[in-house]
Amino acid sequence: MGQMIPDLALRPATRQKRAYSQKSKTLQYDPYFTEKVIAATGPNAHPRLAQVMPSLVRHLHDFAREVNLTVAEWSAAVDMINAAGRMSDEKRNETQLMCDILGLESLVDEITSKMLATSTTETPSAILGPFYRSDAPLMPNGSSIVQGLTPEVEWYEKALEDSAHLSGRVLTPSGAPIKGAIVDVWHTAPNGLYEQQDESQPEMNFRGRFETDAEGRYSLYALRPASYPIPDDGPAGQLLKLLDREPHRPGHIHFIVSAPGFRTLTTQLYDDRDQYIETDSVFAVKDELVVNFKPREGDPEAKWSLQYDFVLGSMLC
Repeated sequence: MGQMIPDLALRPATRQKRAYSQKSKTLQYDPYFTEKVIAATGPNAHPRLAQVMPSLVRHLHDFAREVNLTVAEWSAAVDMINAAGRMSDEKRNETQLMCDILGLESLVDEITSKMLATSTTETPSAILGPFYRSDAPLMPNGSSIVQGLTPEVEWYEKALEDSAHLSGRVLTPSGAPIKGAIVDVWHTAPNGLYEQQDESQPEMNFRGRFETDAEGRYSLYALRPASYPIPDDGPAGQLLKLLDREPHRPGHIHFIVSAPGFRTLTTQLYDDRDQYIETDSVFAVKDELVVNFKPREGDPEAKWSLQYDFVLGSMLC
């Protein structure tokens, strides 16, 4: 991929600041340039683009002038975006991961969720993340999404220790059960890897979809989630290192909950025992989504239990 950031950008901050400070006091940029770019938009432009692009252009241009962005630095950023695109495929979205570590996906998710909310009781949303797969198997309630667990697996003992039963209901904002809702769930193995990252795991391991019964109930066996660092073999990981930032995500379980007539909920539940709750590298933790697993008695399949109800908002007319 080559060097992501040029030498100029890696100079010590004090040296770089001195290099620009004198020039920045005297540099004067074309005061009409930004408005000229905005005015180039034609009368038949897409209405939403015509609405948002002037703001985008102004913010981008103001940023470039504020930091005296150089051609070398701009080129490095373009190379980084291109590298993220080349790395992205149906199993991993590196460009989305870049948005995650900049907090953009979490911010956009919050904006969208609040714009579409129809009640104050809806379960908060959270980011989708870059490792979702849309074709997880539809499984009967009470099934396990844990596959291939044998003593030969390196994280066998950890999986037994963290075996968990998950259950709950899918409800309307008024508390009525939603029959036939689909609860799509996935999480990593105890080694912190999703199955498409780990060739040793079976296809679709730790993934499944469950349909709620007449009482709106779902149930399944899974594991208490493990914390993990985001992948560091691409531009997102390189950027975190350059920023000297914590790379870990707290242990979490992903959910997409959907039902006809209701707004689809994408969210995550976070284990309150996790040490990275306060330093999530993608800024997705919300207090309402932090949960407490309880010891489970009388079930040889699980040592822990979690009950959580999802409340779906109505579709906007």
